[in-house]
Amino acid sequence: MSLQDRNGPGETVFSRFAATAARYPAKPFLNVLPETAAIYGIAAGEITYAAMYEAAALRRSALAAANVGKGTRIGLLLENRPVFLEIFLAANSLGASIVPINPDLRAAELEYLVSHSEMALAFVTPARRAELSAAAKAGGCPIHCITPDDAVPALQGAAMANAVLGPSTEAALLYTSGTTGSPKGCVLSNEYFLHSGDWYRDTGGLITLVEGEERMLTPLPVFHMNALSVSVMAMITVGGCLTILDRFHPRTWWQSVRDSGTTCLHYLGVMPAMLMSAPESDEDRKHSVRFGFGAGSPRELHTPFEARFGFPLIEAWAMTETGSGGVISAHNEPRKVGTSCFGRPGPQLEIRIVDDAGNDVGHDAPGELLVRRAGDNPRYGFFTEYLKNPEATAEAWDGGWFHTGDIVLRDPEGDLHFVDRKKNVIRRSGENIAAVEVEAILARHPGIREVAVAATPDPVRGDEVAALVVSNDAENPAETASDIVRWALGQMAYYKAPGWLGFVSELPRTPTEKILRAALKTVVAEKMERGELHDTRALKKRQP
Repeated sequence: MSLQDRNGPGETVFSRFAATAARYPAKPFLNVLPETAAIYGIAAGEITYAAMYEAAALRRSALAAANVGKGTRIGLLLENRPVFLEIFLAANSLGASIVPINPDLRAAELEYLVSHSEMALAFVTPARRAELSAAAKAGGCPIHCITPDDAVPALQGAAMANAVLGPSTEAALLYTSGTTGSPKGCVLSNEYFLHSGDWYRDTGGLITLVEGEERMLTPLPVFHMNALSVSVMAMITVGGCLTILDRFHPRTWWQSVRDSGTTCLHYLGVMPAMLMSAPESDEDRKHSVRFGFGAGSPRELHTPFEARFGFPLIEAWAMTETGSGGVISAHNEPRKVGTSCFGRPGPQLEIRIVDDAGNDVGHDAPGELLVRRAGDNPRYGFFTEYLKNPEATAEAWDGGWFHTGDIVLRDPEGDLHFVDRKKNVIRRSGENIAAVEVEAILARHPGIREVAVAATPDPVRGDEVAALVVSNDAENPAETASDIVRWALGQMAYYKAPGWLGFVSELPRTPTEKILRAALKTVVAEKMERGELHDTRALKKRQP
C-alpha cells in the first residue's frame, strides 16, 4: 500500500494524533525539562498523549464557539511552548490553519506577515501582544491578539459548517526567510505533515524508529518546518516523546540529552563545532542517543564528533517547499563522512542536476538540483503553493520539476554533495565561485573564528569576493586582512580569495543559525560605503 493510500481520504494531523492518543494514552507526548520550564515560566514534566488530547479538545470547543473553522488562519507567536502544539492540534481539528511567527520579527516584518496571511486571530505571549496588535493596525489589518489564557473573541462571519477535511486541507502557512524580496508564504497541507511522519517512520537504515519507544530532542524553533513538520510528526506517527528546548544551550546540552532520555536528536550545523570546543569528559558517551539528524555539520569535525560522542550525525537535505516529499538523507552506509555528501534520492524521488541553460550535467559537475516525486503526483508531500503568488509557484515548478536553487554535484557512485545556494554563487570575471567553499577554506585560518562571504560589485570583474571575519586578533586590521588573504592565496585559486575583507563582532544569522545572506550583503554594502573594508585586490594575482 502506498503512502498516499495509507493517509486515507479524510486523515488530518489531528486525526493521526487522536489515533496515537487512543493507542498510547498514558505514554508521554511532550517532555518539558526544568531549564526550559524556568525560562518560559511553565510547569516541568511530561505531558501524556491523553492529557494533550484533552487540552486540544478544550481549545477546539473554544475556537469553534468563536467561529473558527476551515479557511481561518491563526497566528502563533508562542516560541517553543507546549501550548503552541495544543493550539495547532485544536485548530487543525476544525480545518483552520496556523501561521507560526518568528519571534525575531519586528514592526515592519510583522505588518507584512499579518496583512499578507490575512490571519483573523493571533495567540501571542503577553510580552509581545501590544507589539503585534500595533503592527497589525499599522498595516491596516487589525486583528484579535490574545494570550493563550484569554477568552477567544467571536470572529466575524460563520465558520464553514460540516466542512470536509482531509489531506488537501491547509494546515499551516510558513514564511520563507525572505532572502530576496518579501518572504513568500508556503501553503502546507495536511498531506505535507502526514507524509513527513510517514517518511521518518518508513525510511529505516540508521534512522530506524522504534514504535512507542523513541524520545527525540530538538532545539529548533517550531515556527520552522524541521521541528513542526519533521520532529512533531515523527513522534506522533510512532507514538514517541518529544523534548523541545527553547533553544540550543551548549553548556547544558548533554545534561538535557541525559535528563530527557534522548534516543535521537536533531541538530544545527553550528552545534557540532560548539560541542567539540568543550573539554573532553568521561561523560561524553553517557547517553542513549542512537543518531542525530540534521545538516551542515562541519566536514573536518564530522568524524571526530562521531568518534568522541559515539553516534552518527545523519546529514540530510530538504526545504520548506519540499518538506519530506523531497527529502534526501545519508541514512545508509557509506555516508562519506567528512565530505559535503547528503546521500542519494530514494526510489520515490526523481532528480535532475542542470546548468544555467537547463541542460543536465555529468558526474562531478555542479548544477542546480531539480526534484519531484516519482509517479502520478510529482508534488506529493511538497508545499501546495506560494500564497497569492501564482507566478512564483509556476516559476518554481517550471517544466514539471521543482527548482531548488541549490547547487549540488553527483559523484560517480551517485551520491549528492552540497555546493551552495545558487544565489550565493559569486560571478567574477566569468568564474563561478561558491561562497560556502571560500568560507570553508578561510575558516581553517587560525586567526579566524567565523567568516562569511558575499559578492560586492566590481566595475571591471562584475563581482568581487568580499569576506566578513570574526577574528581572534585584529589589533592591526589592515595588516591582518592582508595576512589572511596571502594565506588564502596558498589555499585556493587566486580568483576565489577575498578582494575585500572586513572585521565584525558577529555575523548576521537566522534563528536556525544559518548565515542570513540578505543581511550579510547589506552589511558588506554599508561597510564598503563607510570605507571599512580593506582592499586586498592587488594581492590577487594568477600564480605561475
